[in-house]
Amino acid sequence: MTNESARETAVKLLGRIENGGAYSNILLDEYFKKSNMNLLDKRFCTALFYGTLELRYKLDKIISFYSLKPAEKLNSDVRNILRTALYQILFMNSVPESAAVNEAVKLVKSSAVKGYVNALLRNFLRSEKKLPSFENKLEQIAFDCSCPPCLVDKLCRECGEDDAMDLLEDSLEVPPVTVKANTFKTTVEDLKTLLESEGFAVKQNEFIENYLEISGGSPEASRAFKNGLFHVQDLASGLCCKALNPKAGMTVLDMCAAPGGKTFTIAEMMDNKGCVKAFDLHENRVRLITSGAKRLGLSSVTAAVNNAKVYNSEIGFADAVLCDVPCSGFGVIRHKPEIKYKSFDELDKLAEIQYKILDCSASYLKAGGTLIYSTCTLSKVENDRNTERFLKEHTEFAPAALWNDFGYFDGETSLSVFPSYFGSDGFYISKFVRMR
Repeated sequence: MTNESARETAVKLLGRIENGGAYSNILLDEYFKKSNMNLLDKRFCTALFYGTLELRYKLDKIISFYSLKPAEKLNSDVRNILRTALYQILFMNSVPESAAVNEAVKLVKSSAVKGYVNALLRNFLRSEKKLPSFENKLEQIAFDCSCPPCLVDKLCRECGEDDAMDLLEDSLEVPPVTVKANTFKTTVEDLKTLLESEGFAVKQNEFIENYLEISGGSPEASRAFKNGLFHVQDLASGLCCKALNPKAGMTVLDMCAAPGGKTFTIAEMMDNKGCVKAFDLHENRVRLITSGAKRLGLSSVTAAVNNAKVYNSEIGFADAVLCDVPCSGFGVIRHKPEIKYKSFDELDKLAEIQYKILDCSASYLKAGGTLIYSTCTLSKVENDRNTERFLKEHTEFAPAALWNDFGYFDGETSLSVFPSYFGSDGFYISKFVRMR
């Protein structure tokens, strides 16, 4: 691998995100595994890469404000060089402004374009970093939250402006790292003590038992992780498992399980007694579930390849089924900011796939059993429309209370979860019971 600078790497990877549709976290992790970049440069590259990606829409509006040529008309590399330079100037106090400009110019290959990049950035500095403003409220919100207006409009219409703004403003913050204690092996109190002894700052979550918020390093690097004492999981996924309410001795199906976080929580809630069958469409993702269960010591978990849209008679019947379907992901943009720039063109097609998975998943449930439909999005077409259609077409099912003992949203049968509720990702959960 070539010895690229941190800035050059960030520009290169941003181009791959823009042109190839890769997920940011996977792309960066895979690159660093092969890179000889030192730790300090990796940290700088990570901050620059994610920061620029998160604020891409806002940075493009600034470029267009200072350029005769709109950002979208520029060459991809030039666009990303300007984006990263502006991000450093505006948000990375450790970088001198002159260094941000000079290093950006060095990255430009064409001598003619070097002058353009240099002039734009220096004009920005001479104007005292004046930002564009917009008379249209939607456009101003889009700029302030660095989110395309079409998504701002969709969220405001479907979720209400307050909840939409909550989600969008939260997406610009650093999300907490939340872990679920493996109660089959330890207690949350003992795990907290152990992680603190390893140098982590740890706080017990105030909403759900057995969850901790940690900072001060990578949790996967800890001895506690290697010993299978926890897995990383956002609180919203914990709420989903709470709604399922699995009990020891049950047979539970997790139909779209990879990478396995909810599978593991379900098995732990069952004290590793019973059978948790986890499925995914791809063999490599099934291996992730298997290796995770092995690390956690969860022998009740089995994982296999399965197409969730097609009924498989070999699976058998279950006491509870979790149907956490692939989705647009608009609830997790604080983790994957590239999701903000997705087209809406495929949403109806995606919703139909989700419904086929839900419809098929219901076939495995015993009478009296519990079915959970969940997504990590807040799109009505993927959430409410699918659950309404399901109840209309499946009269043998009825809506059921997610929980009655939580103190928050007790008795609700479906819930759109926003960050302000629990500090979690955006999420949707709906619960049904099979009556006959």
